[in-house]
Amino acid sequence: MRKLLVTTFVSLDGVMQAPGGPEEDREGGFAYGGWIAPHWDDALGAVLDETLARPLDLLLGRRTYEIFSGYWPHHADEPVGKPLNDATKYVVSGSHPSLEWGPAELIENPASEIPELKRSDGPELQVHGSANLVQTLMRHGLVDEFQLFVFPVTIGSGKRLFGDGTVPAGFKLAWSSVSSTGVTVGRYELVGELETGSVA
Repeated sequence: MRKLLVTTFVSLDGVMQAPGGPEEDREGGFAYGGWIAPHWDDALGAVLDETLARPLDLLLGRRTYEIFSGYWPHHADEPVGKPLNDATKYVVSGSHPSLEWGPAELIENPASEIPELKRSDGPELQVHGSANLVQTLMRHGLVDEFQLFVFPVTIGSGKRLFGDGTVPAGFKLAWSSVSSTGVTVGRYELVGELETGSVA
């Protein structure tokens, strides 16, 4: 069984939209693109580099695939350029986009095709960005681990990681760190159903 890891940059109020730059994703009139830039440091870069240096395939939504495909084929000399370019990209979309950044395969029915993909042989499946796809994965219980970079900002509006319809579940903290700029990074492994009780 292949592990499915979701790596996400998220604000304190749960927004994950357009962290990297002003033009990344303006859907819904989002005006705060690039909100991670003032807090980025070498330690965060090292965590991300380590994540992307592992054997991996990418599972991406159409919009994130288009953003990545516009950048990474032209930056193969960067530390993670080769593994990203070499990885198989599984792109979830119902619009039949052109998948010129390969190797790439289209997934049209994620509810049935992604469980089958997880059962196949291959490296870890990594999801980056892809807000709409992450919601689908969570609804179907397909996420094995979250790696969350939580930035000390609130944004107020935008696409959220945990929105309406999030499936109740329990996780354990497998690893954590804090950057020089106050960004917390945690890896949370799925352990099962949400447990409740009373605090004595």
